[in-house]
Amino acid sequence: MAWAYADEMTDRSRTLVLLRHAKSAYPPGVGDHARPLAARGIREAALAGDWLRSAAGPDPAVQAVLCSTATRTRQTLERTGIEAPVSFIDDLYDATPGAVIETVNGIGDYGLGVDPLTLLVVCHEPAVSSTALILAGAPGTDDDAIDEITCKYPTSALAVLRFDGDWSALEPGSAALTTFHIPR
Repeated sequence: MAWAYADEMTDRSRTLVLLRHAKSAYPPGVGDHARPLAARGIREAALAGDWLRSAAGPDPAVQAVLCSTATRTRQTLERTGIEAPVSFIDDLYDATPGAVIETVNGIGDYGLGVDPLTLLVVCHEPAVSSTALILAGAPGTDDDAIDEITCKYPTSALAVLRFDGDWSALEPGSAALTTFHIPR
């Protein structure tokens, strides 16, 4: 399944993909920020990357990444195999939905060198589900995806949101939540 068909895209169309980090381990004596991926997380992060590449169709799936500085988010991104400019951002660790949206709005401040049409954000719960639900609501929103996210946003899950405009204009209710995928 492709995220959007060419006839639906405009020169101002943007795709935001929100990826919750993969399943992490809880080694004794390791603080939350430093927790690594569990074996299941390593496998599922790779599946998330495979899905990202296949779902994008002929276009590059991800053109830039904003990622929390936590070990498990960094390892999730690494295991996806996504190769795009990345900025690791402290504010995405333990973030609020408002902080996630503000980070996306300010993408130009992170030195990525691109104005991506498709942006991947790798972060944590509960911010990732709340952000997806807050941004959703524009025409084309999939009500089943809303229901799934409302029930649970599992590790490695991805929400795909589409909107027209610049990243700085992304705001509550301005995007269509088109896809919710759980790689298993």
